[in-house]
Amino acid sequence: MGYDTGEVGVADVGEVVRWLQLNAPRGGPDELSQLVARAAPSINASEIVIYLADYTQSLLVPLLGNGLVRAEQSVETTLAGRAFTTLDIQRAPDNPDRIWVPLLLGCERMGVLEIVSPEAATDTMDGPAWEVAVNVAQILVNRRLYGDVVERMRRRLPMQVAAEIVWGLLPPLTFATDDLVITAILEPCYDVGGDIFDYALNDDVLSVGLFDTCGHGIKASTLASLVVSAYRNARRSGLGLVDTAISIDRWVRSEHPNFFATGLLAELDRRTGRLSMINAGHPGAMLLRDGKAIRELPGPTALPLGLGHLSPRRPRVHVEDLHPGDRILGYTDGITDARSADGEQFGLDRLVDFVNRALNDQLPSPETMRRLVRAVVGYQDDTLEDDATALFVEWRPPHLPLAHLRDLAAERS
Repeated sequence: MGYDTGEVGVADVGEVVRWLQLNAPRGGPDELSQLVARAAPSINASEIVIYLADYTQSLLVPLLGNGLVRAEQSVETTLAGRAFTTLDIQRAPDNPDRIWVPLLLGCERMGVLEIVSPEAATDTMDGPAWEVAVNVAQILVNRRLYGDVVERMRRRLPMQVAAEIVWGLLPPLTFATDDLVITAILEPCYDVGGDIFDYALNDDVLSVGLFDTCGHGIKASTLASLVVSAYRNARRSGLGLVDTAISIDRWVRSEHPNFFATGLLAELDRRTGRLSMINAGHPGAMLLRDGKAIRELPGPTALPLGLGHLSPRRPRVHVEDLHPGDRILGYTDGITDARSADGEQFGLDRLVDFVNRALNDQLPSPETMRRLVRAVVGYQDDTLEDDATALFVEWRPPHLPLAHLRDLAAERS
């Protein structure tokens, strides 16, 4: 397939971006590395190499073509890994011709780009590098569904069918707007079955669901598939929070009468910061404020999903008025129940301590989640006995909205 990038310089990086967008549909996903490599001379680079984060987010794996040879890069110990974790361009004084650029789509971390150029030693290359990286991330997302090369590169171990079902249903792990961030992490990556989450932003309401189904393996993932599909169906049908919980409960009881799922169902009004939450037999979410975990939100406010018929009461909604900058941490019991070699649980206190330290270190939310799950996995000697999932929601409006003041005034009157 003959591509012609033409004669453009760094100042014409927009032409390179348009050329990549126009030519990407002409090839399959396994030709993306070659396409990107051919664009390198147009930004005065000799090489551009795509590295993708593996499912555990511990390795960056090169997507190679045209005879290039590269090794995997550790997220923990390399400049490539530092670019991935800090979301900043990295360069080494002893290797001035090479920079590492985060590969981001919005706030979703996909990997990094390695760009080799005589201009890499200065910030001359930074602007073009960012533009190319954003464009490459968009192309990867758009084209990866048409082939398996991206999935194969990200997998360091065979993935079980149960995990295939769950990963196929998940939204992107991170989503952000000017006033919201939501990010999540899921382990074990290759054998997960029972944990699942979903979210959606509609107008000013962010809806979030975090679920933990009973059982393991394919039966748990099948139930997880039903739960998240019932959640999406209820949400898209315009049901409120209580009726959404009731709908999921009825579907679980109808199709899996001997099973249940715990869950957190939440809605956050991003204008006012008002959080409405139903806790269906799930571990309580943590409220984080001013760099500290200040308390656990009340729960449960309903029976686990599938067991609602055992109580005549409708699910109860807990309402919390958040402060600007507040974060909510939801998690499944695979986090707190993880045990060390001597049988000691990871526990809530250790979880709170970890999150407090991460907040004080001012880590990006996706990196906090990555380090948390790595800490849990390491605590249990790299062998989790249950799925471990954590989810962060951050509300960060530029100023306190007037609508919020009106709501507070109405409550006091």
